[in-house]
Amino acid sequence: MHDDLSARDLAALQGTWEQVAHEADGIANPPDEYGAPGAITIFSGQHFAVRTREGDLLLEGSFTLDASATPKAITWIDAIGEDAGKHLPASYVLDGDHFVFIAADEGCPRPTVFRTERGQTMRTFVRR
Repeated sequence: MHDDLSARDLAALQGTWEQVAHEADGIANPPDEYGAPGAITIFSGQHFAVRTREGDLLLEGSFTLDASATPKAITWIDAIGEDAGKHLPASYVLDGDHFVFIAADEGCPRPTVFRTERGQTMRTFVRR
């Protein structure tokens, strides 16, 4: 059953999303090297790529979903940047054209509340 839920969410996540909000370490909309204004995130299979409006690559990597967890779980694995190769535990909400995730540093507990503390990042997206 959980594989069906995860497959459904994976299918729903595919495509192009624009980040509309960011919170890190308890601070709303701090400077953000991976979500420049207008940055677009494209999900293709279990791969993601974040690009500027001009198409420059800011971040890419892979992820796995577990939609049976409460809250739903996603683990990010960046391919480039300071977190390259790390498994970043996160939770997510995917509701139609609205996607939010909150991630913690590797080795920390998976966040269960959608409000950041030190070592956590939350990003909100809308489908484009």
